[in-house]
Amino acid sequence: MFTTIIETLSNWAIPVVIALVALFAICKKVPVYTVFTEGAKDGFSTAVMIIPYLTAMLCAIGMFRASGAMDWLCAILDPITSLVGCPSEVLPQGIMRSFSGGASEGLLTDLLTQYGTQSQIGRIASVAQGSTETTFYIVAVYMGSVGVSNARHSIAAGLLGDLASLLAAVFLVNIIWY
Repeated sequence: MFTTIIETLSNWAIPVVIALVALFAICKKVPVYTVFTEGAKDGFSTAVMIIPYLTAMLCAIGMFRASGAMDWLCAILDPITSLVGCPSEVLPQGIMRSFSGGASEGLLTDLLTQYGTQSQIGRIASVAQGSTETTFYIVAVYMGSVGVSNARHSIAAGLLGDLASLLAAVFLVNIIWY
């Protein structure tokens, strides 16, 4: 019964919110279609503007993985992460998450396929995927698209947040399922 209610709410949440926003705009005499098409046009120009930053980020990710730097970094960090209960198999996904959501999702899929969804590795990787952020992607694409040339402490703060989230995922999964 509860599952049915949640599924129904989930299925209708977005259409209802969109309808309410449109209805509110109509009541306020906003030209909904005109404003929507202007926003879509602005969105398209923003997408075109971020393409160079996105291309640079994807190229850097490809070089990082192809060079073997990922394996080297994981080998260096393995003794440290083993002390806190983080399996070395999760490290590539945890590291890649700071660079690219899509690449880390691919690594998560590989981990879940290889070890299963109910494994400790699968659980830690899944919780980490949902709790960490794509720090370098955000800095490269979003800050680059608005012309921020000095990210200052944003990268350090983002990476510390990613590390804290990864450690929290390891800690919580090890408490709950061990």
